[in-house]
Amino acid sequence: MPLESIVVLVLAGGRGERFRASGGGTHKLDALLGGVPVLQRTLAAVRASGLACHLVRPKGGTPGMGHSIALGVQATAQAAGWLVLPGDLPLVRPGSLRQVAQALSAHPVAVPWCGGRTGHPVGFSAECFAALSALSGDTGAAAIVRAYRQAGRVADVALDDEGIRLDVDTLDDLHRAEACLRQDEGR
Repeated sequence: MPLESIVVLVLAGGRGERFRASGGGTHKLDALLGGVPVLQRTLAAVRASGLACHLVRPKGGTPGMGHSIALGVQATAQAAGWLVLPGDLPLVRPGSLRQVAQALSAHPVAVPWCGGRTGHPVGFSAECFAALSALSGDTGAAAIVRAYRQAGRVADVALDDEGIRLDVDTLDDLHRAEACLRQDEGR
């Protein structure tokens, strides 16, 4: 499966209530991380990966992650597969996106791991179109991943990238991301 036929769905439809409740003065995706908005950093990583990108940001937000995934998949139905990437993961590395996409050439579902924990983006081949298109609410695609895992059809992609797990949900998360960014820039 050519990487050019994989679309990264960047989910940006959430309300960001936890960020504001934690003291953030703006929506989490608009919060500055190293002087650049969180969402813009995420989109820059996708551009640098060379993969196609589709931003899912419905007006007024969405009723949940499942609904956002369904909207993105339906809008890009011609794709050979999708990587589901929440917009609040600004430190994900472009190479990590490519590795998850490459795993879809041999498996219908690809799940990235770092430090013994799963992260994003989770990859799905076109075989998963019907199930992804039918998602609703805030449950995301976890049930689809479980079903494919039970069938032994999931690629576990081991990565050395904390960015696959470091999402910005609170002001403390933003400070952690800022510290990681400074550490990476110091190398």
